[in-house]
Amino acid sequence: MAFGLIIIGDEILSGKRADKHFSRSVEQLQARGLQLGWAQYIGDDPARITATLERSFASDDIVFSFGGIGATPDDHTRQCAAAALGLPLALHPEAKLKIEERITDQAREAGVAPQFNAPDNLHRLKMGEFPKGAHIIPNPYNKIPGFSVLNPGGSGAHHFVPGFPVMAGPMVEWVLDTLYPHLFHRTAWVEESVVVYGSMESTLTPLMEAVEAEFGMVKVFSLPSMGDGGRRRHIELGVKGNPQQVQVAFERLKAGLQDLGVEYAPPESAVLSPGDPA
Repeated sequence: MAFGLIIIGDEILSGKRADKHFSRSVEQLQARGLQLGWAQYIGDDPARITATLERSFASDDIVFSFGGIGATPDDHTRQCAAAALGLPLALHPEAKLKIEERITDQAREAGVAPQFNAPDNLHRLKMGEFPKGAHIIPNPYNKIPGFSVLNPGGSGAHHFVPGFPVMAGPMVEWVLDTLYPHLFHRTAWVEESVVVYGSMESTLTPLMEAVEAEFGMVKVFSLPSMGDGGRRRHIELGVKGNPQQVQVAFERLKAGLQDLGVEYAPPESAVLSPGDPA
């Protein structure tokens, strides 16, 4: 089982809007001792959305899908989810009540009586049409809910929320805290690293491979920097994974760097001090 993200919208792929879902979701997962396994961006293409959902529904993953659950012509996610599941769309009774609450609130603010049968309000009910059997996700911002469905034949689920971060963020938190607290902090995960100067990744690769081969519960990583932002060129080199092995593996990594005769230091030393050569 992994956590995945599907982020939908032409406006993100065209650059008209900057995606905020990815970074916030990573933070929300990490705060609960969870990790993101994968992410995918898709435009407003019904065939591609449906095909993507068919693949992810076939997994055991827990997936958050952002965007496309409105009722305008460029919103396709609800319909595509139903098509991928082979289920009809149906107006969810709780969603209907929540949408009507929203209509009532807006009518009260305008000082008029709510007109539930007005064409525009009847159209708004389409936002409550979800694949049959779905459960709603409360929306504390404007009451228009998202929805959750189980993966057919698997232990995972998909959770569909709006493309607006101000709504999506609290809804994702509600899903995590309500449905998955039993998964929180089940796997301890720590990270240790140094910055290496004057070396190349190809030189460090044999050492990295040796550490991973020796310690099966850690991963070795390298993050090169070209020296922008007032930093010397360097490689952040480290290990991450099970706390029982990380510290020993980290000492093995540093010993290997000493054997190679390369310069290394704690990560904070990557910032140039006055007079340090670029």
